[in-house]
Amino acid sequence: MRSSRIQSFFAGLFVANSAPHLATALTGKKHLTPLAGRESGPGVNGLWAGMNLAAGAALLIAKRGKNSKRWDGDLLAFETGYLTFAAWTAGSERLLRTNSSGG
Repeated sequence: MRSSRIQSFFAGLFVANSAPHLATALTGKKHLTPLAGRESGPGVNGLWAGMNLAAGAALLIAKRGKNSKRWDGDLLAFETGYLTFAAWTAGSERLLRTNSSGG
């Protein structure tokens, strides 16, 4: 059960990380990725978003194979992972201005 919740937590992190990169890709802007740094354009962001969504989905599919028919505590773990990433992103952007020009 514990490993299932850990998988759900990390799935939440990956899915959360895909959201800003997917939005950036769809709007044609630049956004920092580990693939091309600060100059990551829409194509790179779309690729990075897809990689994160695939990783999150793979973890959830692997979790589902462990006789789990319901989310129960795993849903809370997924949401905690998602919210952890969102809080980290908001805090780092506020302090470091990683993807914005400040002001």
